[in-house]
Amino acid sequence: MSLLEVKKLTKNFGGLSAISNVHLELKENELVGLIGPNGAGKTTLFNLLTGVYQPTEGSIEIETNGQRESVIGKKTYTITDMGFGRTFQNIRLFKNLTVLDNVLIAMHSKSKVGTLKSVLRLPSYYASESKMKKEAIELLKIFSLENKVDELAKNLPYGEQRRLEIVRALATKPKVLFLDEPAAGMNPQETADLTALIRQIQKDFKITILLIEHDMSLVMNVCERIYVLEYGRMIAHGTPEEIKGNKQVIKAYLGGE
Repeated sequence: MSLLEVKKLTKNFGGLSAISNVHLELKENELVGLIGPNGAGKTTLFNLLTGVYQPTEGSIEIETNGQRESVIGKKTYTITDMGFGRTFQNIRLFKNLTVLDNVLIAMHSKSKVGTLKSVLRLPSYYASESKMKKEAIELLKIFSLENKVDELAKNLPYGEQRRLEIVRALATKPKVLFLDEPAAGMNPQETADLTALIRQIQKDFKITILLIEHDMSLVMNVCERIYVLEYGRMIAHGTPEEIKGNKQVIKAYLGGE
C-alpha cells in the first residue's frame, strides 16, 4: 500500500488550469524528486497536498493505520497532525523568536498536555516542556545548530535559516516531508552539505521525502524516482537515469532538442 496516493488532481484558478489531472504516488521511506520549469505548478502542487489550496477535482489520500484517509477539505494544522511536514520556497520562520522557540512551537502541535494542565502549570506540564526542550536540542544538534538555540532566527546566516526550517518541519514528526527548493540561494559548498543532510534525514528519520529542486546534481544524486511537471501536467516519471534520457524532459527542461 502506498503511503500517499494522488489521483486526477486538478486546480483551476478562474479559467486557468494550474494543475491538471496529476497522478502521484509515494511509498514509505522513499526520496522522490519533483522537477520542472519555472511556472510548471510544482509549488501549487505542494500547496494542494498540504491544504493551503483545495483542489478543483481529484483525490489526495494518506495511509493511516492500514486505512486510506482523504486530506481534502481539512485544515492545514489537521493535515500536519496527519503526518505532512513542509518547508517553503521563501523561508517562513518566526524571525523574531529564538532558534529554540521556533522548534518548540512546531513540537507543541504533537503535545499531549491539555489546555487546563497548561493553564494551571501542573507537574505534567513542566515534565512535558522539559522533554520537548531536550528533544528540540537533540534535533538541532543533528543540524549543527545546538550552539544557536538562543539566537533570533532572523540573525542566522541564510544557510542556517534553511536548516532551521527543515528542523522545524521535522519537529512535527511527519510521515511525509515536502522540501520546496531547499538549496535556493545556497553556494556550491552549502548545496553539497545539504545533499548529504537530506540523505541523512531520510536514513535517520525513516520518512518519505518529496523534493522540489532546480539543482539537477542534487536531485539526480539523492532521488530514487523523479516526477516531471510542465504547464501543470505530469509529463514523465522514472528513475534518475530514465529521466536523463527522456527526450520530452530534455526538450522541456534539461536543455537540448
